[in-house]
Amino acid sequence: MNKKKNSIMANIAHLFYSTILSSLLNAGALVVLASYLQAYHYGLFSVTLAFAMIMGYFTDAGLSGVVLREGAKEKVDQNVLVTSFIKLRILLLFLTFVLGLTLIYFMNRDHTELLVTAVVLILPMVSGLAMQSIGTTFFQMREKMHMSGVIRMTSAFCLVTSMTVGIFLELPPLWMTALYGASYLSAGLLSVLLVIKHVTIRFTLPFHKGLMKNLGAFTLGGLLFVMLPHLGPILLEKTIPLAAVGLFAVAYRIPQALQQVPFIVAGAYYPVLFKAYQRNNLEEHLHLHVTQVKIMSLAGMMMTIPFFYLSPFIIELLFGPEWAGAATPLKIMSLMLTVQAVNIAVADGLTTMEKQTSRTVVQLTAVIIGAGLYTGLSLSFGVTGAAWAGVSIEVAALMGFWICSPVRKVLLKKSIFPYLSYFIVTLVVLEQLALPSFFNAVTHLLLVMALPVMDADLRSKLIKMGGKVWNRYTKRRMKEEVNHGS
Repeated sequence: MNKKKNSIMANIAHLFYSTILSSLLNAGALVVLASYLQAYHYGLFSVTLAFAMIMGYFTDAGLSGVVLREGAKEKVDQNVLVTSFIKLRILLLFLTFVLGLTLIYFMNRDHTELLVTAVVLILPMVSGLAMQSIGTTFFQMREKMHMSGVIRMTSAFCLVTSMTVGIFLELPPLWMTALYGASYLSAGLLSVLLVIKHVTIRFTLPFHKGLMKNLGAFTLGGLLFVMLPHLGPILLEKTIPLAAVGLFAVAYRIPQALQQVPFIVAGAYYPVLFKAYQRNNLEEHLHLHVTQVKIMSLAGMMMTIPFFYLSPFIIELLFGPEWAGAATPLKIMSLMLTVQAVNIAVADGLTTMEKQTSRTVVQLTAVIIGAGLYTGLSLSFGVTGAAWAGVSIEVAALMGFWICSPVRKVLLKKSIFPYLSYFIVTLVVLEQLALPSFFNAVTHLLLVMALPVMDADLRSKLIKMGGKVWNRYTKRRMKEEVNHGS
């Protein structure tokens, strides 16, 4: 068995291409589906999709984080650990279906069309999400993110293929929903098969008791993290018409899909941060944590910029002029990409320092605030109010995560304040100049790209990385010349 691990940069590279490709494919599938279903049916689909994603988390219940923590410890039997993980996932999947579908029924008993759509989407999709999570968690623990990439790309490919076939056959909305769920199930089956090739799964093996340590905080914290991005569609269905929910969903779906990009960095750093803290390398943990916040801040900024300045053009290009009402909400919610990226990094620092309870308290507070903001602002200002509610929730969560961090002074001084203040000031100045949108977008991207050059720590890392790439290139060239000469 090959136990060799990838480096952090190699894992980031593997996650980068796989996540970018899968996110683009997923976003493309949703764009096509939105155009095919139109506002009412897409609003209906978005509500049931939000329920499916939350239920998908319940099949994990924070176990993935606990598995990474336990896997970071020395002398852990991975066969026992993974088998115990799968046992709990099967139990949670059963409980999720029973409780989740019952809740959906009582919340929407008078909306038969929504109930049928929910069942058709949730059964295959939630099962597939549970199986995919087993694979991605296992390979993240092994620090072999290229295998996690295979699972993600397979899921995206199945989704695009199924949507294309459905549109070609002109299938009704309910059939399209069923195909959407089935694509996740297909990738889930592949995920489990890949795991079985690397470890021995026997249900007679003893249970790894370490999985139960502090599981409650991981469970609640993870649930709240998953609920936040889906809180909008669920609550807005009660405050604004379904067509307006469709506009919000179209605008929200873009930043939600792009949120996967900062997760690339987080996914590579997460197991390394766990190991540094578990082995009492606190200085290394802090250095890695600060660097992670910087890199994820940059990723969030560069994603925000084009959607902030070019939202009308992007909406019309992707969805057509009939969806022009989603342009303003997209511009507002593009700001979430930057705040979310920093949130993820600071929150991961709490988890890897065994401060999961603090993270959970902040997330619970954010959900409570979010419910009030989504309801109040959408009733008063419609879709635009809902968009500002989404941004406000992320800002409140960031403040909470930072306050709870044991290294908050270092984080504020070295990463959060200089990076976010630079971004906000440049954004406000460019917005006030009222220059052409494309010019503002290009200028702001160049200004953000200058940040790692001005940062001495990141600049040295870039130089070192460039040197390694150059050395590999020259060695390869020399080898080719030798082979050619012989």
